[in-house]
Amino acid sequence: MTRVAALDCGTNSLRLLISDVDDGKLTDVVRDMEIVRLGEGVDETGRFAQAALARTFAALDRYAGEIERHGVERVRMVATSATRDAANRDEFVAGVRDRLGVEPDVVSGDEEAALSFAGATIELRGTGRFAEPYAVCDIGGGSTEFVVGDDSGVFAARSVDIGCVRMTERHLRDDPPTADQIDAATVDIDAAIALAAETVPLDKAATLVGLAGSVTTVAALVLGLPAYDPERIHHARLSAAEVAETAAALLAMPRAERANLGPMHPGRVDVIGAGALVLDRIMRVGEFGEVVVSEHDILDGIAFSLVGAQW
Repeated sequence: MTRVAALDCGTNSLRLLISDVDDGKLTDVVRDMEIVRLGEGVDETGRFAQAALARTFAALDRYAGEIERHGVERVRMVATSATRDAANRDEFVAGVRDRLGVEPDVVSGDEEAALSFAGATIELRGTGRFAEPYAVCDIGGGSTEFVVGDDSGVFAARSVDIGCVRMTERHLRDDPPTADQIDAATVDIDAAIALAAETVPLDKAATLVGLAGSVTTVAALVLGLPAYDPERIHHARLSAAEVAETAAALLAMPRAERANLGPMHPGRVDVIGAGALVLDRIMRVGEFGEVVVSEHDILDGIAFSLVGAQW
């Protein structure tokens, strides 16, 4: 058994998984998330804001304490979309190294997609409960990763810049957004899906698996949960009609109403409409009748990578 710490630093959130890895299985010790909005303004300025770096470093200080307290043997931090885009990423890298003793791996979109696929599908493989091939869609803050594969591994992967923070900052600026703003975001999202489909055979997939906070929050709302419940959400099946209805409702709500929804994390209030819209468009354009929601994602893939797991 090996105790590992996996960290995923995206555009919107910073997450930690401390887990024991034994014989191809993960046992969670700590699974935590903070909304740090590291990528705030990066789409417009091309740089990390000092306030965003401060929020991120404060969360890392806390996570470093958790890692030390739990006797972790191996640590890997993956930094994704916003870090690929930021001109001052060296400042971020130095701050991570000072706190964790390791530098963040600024992975390519393709590697990010492969790690997400591994984490999301390892429980599905060989069970007979879910038809393969799988299309895994990881809707992040700055980008969305598409990856198609089956029990033998990945066929193709593509990362495109249609994350929930990026679409909110670029298009959905009013509260609630106007019809014209939603239309402009839809055009942007559909173009990105088409770009991904040039190299990733979404039309060959039998099961759509949706990952990350936008998807799991939509699932909690569809299920009518009074509060966020990972056990109820994990492997929930949402129909295309349920996703479309929820996305439309979120886009029509003012911020105050979204904030009062029981399962809503405060850090997702501003961007959940865009995230739900991305999921809705993926299902419409890809003609998927349902999506299987996974609470396991890139964090789990990072954890497995620390013990040399291959997919």
